[in-house]
Order: sequence, then C-alpha cells, then structure tokens
Amino acid sequence: MTKILLANADKPGQNTIAKYRERGGYKALEKALGMESSAVIDEVKASGLRGRGGAGFPTGMKWSFVPRNTGKPTYLLCNADESEPGTFKDRFLLEREPHLLIEGMAIAAYALGCHLSYIYMRGEFGFLEQPMEAALEEAYKAGILGASVLGRDFALDIHLHMGAGAYICGEETSLIESLEGYRGYPRIKPPFPATHGFLASPTVVNNVETLAALPWIITNGAQAHAAIGTEKSKGTKLFSVSGHVSKPGVYEVDLGYPLLDFINNEAGGIPNGRALKAVIPGGSSVPVLRAEECQGVLLDYESLLKAGSMLGSGGMIVLDDTAKMPEVLSVIADFYAHESCGQCTPCREGTGWASKVLRNLVAGEGTKADVDRLLKIADMMEGKTICPLADADVMPIRSFVTKFRSEFEALAAS
Repeated sequence: MTKILLANADKPGQNTIAKYRERGGYKALEKALGMESSAVIDEVKASGLRGRGGAGFPTGMKWSFVPRNTGKPTYLLCNADESEPGTFKDRFLLEREPHLLIEGMAIAAYALGCHLSYIYMRGEFGFLEQPMEAALEEAYKAGILGASVLGRDFALDIHLHMGAGAYICGEETSLIESLEGYRGYPRIKPPFPATHGFLASPTVVNNVETLAALPWIITNGAQAHAAIGTEKSKGTKLFSVSGHVSKPGVYEVDLGYPLLDFINNEAGGIPNGRALKAVIPGGSSVPVLRAEECQGVLLDYESLLKAGSMLGSGGMIVLDDTAKMPEVLSVIADFYAHESCGQCTPCREGTGWASKVLRNLVAGEGTKADVDRLLKIADMMEGKTICPLADADVMPIRSFVTKFRSEFEALAAS
C-alpha cells in the first residue's frame, strides 16, 4: 500500500528541516517553482485530490475558482482547527511532519499567486504551537520562506495563528471571521471565500492533510496519484481510529480499502472476544452504521454514501456489543450543544433541547414520547441554518434513534 503522508512520519528527527531535506524534502517545491503556476493547478486537478477535511471537494477545482488580477491579494489559509470528535490525524501530521505541511502550503501558494498565508491551529493544540513555530523559523532561515523562496522571484510569508478552541471555526467562513479578529460566526454564502474571503479578498481554505499530499503529487505526478484508490476517490486517506479496537491510532490506506478489513487488519480487531456492534466511519457528525451494514462497504466517498453514511474527516469510532447507544448519542449531543455558536435559532435551541432530552432518557427520567421528540427536533434543525453544525447533530441523532430505537425506548419510563 502506498504511503503518501506517513512514509517517514515514524523516523527520528523528521520534524526537523535537516532530516526532512535529507529524505528529499522541499524537492517538490523546487520542481513546482520551475513550472507555470497554472500547470501546478492542472496537475492537482488531474491527480483527483479531494479535500480531506470532510467535504471532499476537488482541490484543483477549488483553486481554479480564485479570480486573477483583481487588484487584491490572494490568501491561502490552512485549516488546522481539527475539532471533530474522533479525529486526530491532522494533529499527527503537525506533530511528526510540520515541514511536509509547510512545503505543501508553499506549493499551493505558488499555484495561487499567494504571498501571505496563515495556519489556523486549534486552541487545544497549544502544545504544538512552539514546535510549529520552530519549523517555520527553520524554513525562513533556510530561505524556503521569505522574500525569495528558494532563491526564486516569489515571496511567501506563513504565520501561525492559534484559535481559542471553538469547533465552529473548523468551518471555513467562521475560521476567516476569527482570523480577522471577530467572533467565529459562519457567513452566509454566496459570496464564497474564493472571491470574498479573508479581508474581502480571494481566499482558499485547505485542510492540513490536503496540503500535505501536494509534495508527493508534484514529485510523482498526477497520474501516479490518480492510479491509487477508486474511480472517483483518488489517492490515500488518513484514518484516526478509536473506540473498541486493539490498536487505536492513525493509519494511511488507499481509498477503497474494505472497512471491515481496516478494523481487523490495521486496527487489530475488536478486543476481548467481543462482537462489532456499530461504526461511526467519519467523525461524530456522520450517520452510524450497524455491524451488518458494514459488510462490503469500502472506505471511499461513494461507497460510504451508498451505505448511508459519509467518509467525513476519517475519524472512525468503533463500538462493540457492550456499547449503550443512548449514552453514546448523549455524549455526542452534549458536544454539539456546547459548540453551537448561537447565531441561528434552530441550532442554538435545537442542539440544547436534544441534549436535554437525551440526558433525561439516559437518567431514566424520559418518556417514549421523547424518542419521537428527538426525531422531530432533528427535522426542525436540518437544512435551516447558515452552517452545517445543526446538520452535524441531526445525522447522529436520526441514525442512532432509527437504527437502535429499542435501546432508547427501553430507557423510557412510559
């Protein structure tokens, strides 16, 4: 299986520029700087790379939406606000491969004609702030960043900006609002960031994993990347797996890898002889799959969608037959109620209401009417807010209650 992102992640000193360059680091940037910027965009388009933050939108196409010669600067923002429960693969890259991200950002910035870029990092990643700043300083000292990137007529500055720990700032327009110094509220679209983003200028927001894949693509070519994976889901994907598995952690596999093979072969299977009960394949906001629904499912965008769930951010949560589904859902609902920014009434009121209903059920103080009430709350939230946070709560509520209804009704008093 090809390793695009984790080939060197476990090697000593990989977080330093010396070891990174020793293993071929920044050669891709040098190659990209010898190409026309439009050719770099075409290469990324042809590679089939899709956004790895959750949406799965084609990266090269996203870049092509950015207008040229507007008289305004173009900005590249790296979304390192990894706050989706169950997801920790970007953290792994930031910790082990900071220069892989910096090189990917430099390649993207050159392709976009961007000279000022920001890494927006999750507030809870405070322990990574100093190591990331150290990596950026190394890049400046080596002439990789600054007034003349690798001695070429291209300038690029990258700054690290620490968030304050708001889940909502993982949504790109909220991230932009926060970076500008305002409260992290989502913006109504259109206009889209490609034309009216950071400081009302053309802006691209890409995820850490997405940007980190660029050096391999430029080095090996678009066709090599497109040859990995499935017809519509190209390349490899990082999955952060947690829950009832023997070997939780971050794994890189080709897109299209069988879900059950991943759990058994990569994550070591279900420990203690327990049986698989359910899988949340893409982070807490995607619909849960019952064990029998996982048969024949592949880890790619299309297969998971067909199965009734989503690839999302690749934050896989595995649950064995000891899991009490109402309790799991209650924890998820508490999270979204806590993280709602409050801008939209259906989300502000709905997430809190659902959380309260679930807590009552788990405590044995709910009724059977509360089970239907949860589905009604979901209907009142879905598709009625500016950003997808309400929908991120709706999908687990609806799937958990529908697929494990008997467990919820068993807790009801009457």
